[in-house]
Amino acid sequence: EAGDDARALLPQIGQLALVEVSFPTYRDGRGYSAARILREAGYTGELRAAGDVLVDQIPHMRRCGFDSFAPEAPVDAETLQRSLDRYANPYQRAADTATPIWKLRHG
Repeated sequence: EAGDDARALLPQIGQLALVEVSFPTYRDGRGYSAARILREAGYTGELRAAGDVLVDQIPHMRRCGFDSFAPEAPVDAETLQRSLDRYANPYQRAADTATPIWKLRHG
């Protein structure tokens, strides 16, 4: 759940195939932190964002480590693809392996 500490899962991280993180409202960003904690700790299983997940949040959620989504409301596939394709390079570091644009510019 949104208020749960993801670090409580770390002792069992190798035994988990799926972790579903609840987003009770689109304004609740605690799930982003949970995803990053799990990915940085080495979790390689499926990480699902569920609940009030909006199409414009999905690119950011992917960068934090989410790889599947269970939104309450349907997401238009075309709109999602445009959102995912909007920026070729991210600006900041995240849990993914994308190189930030500033690092590409300044080595």
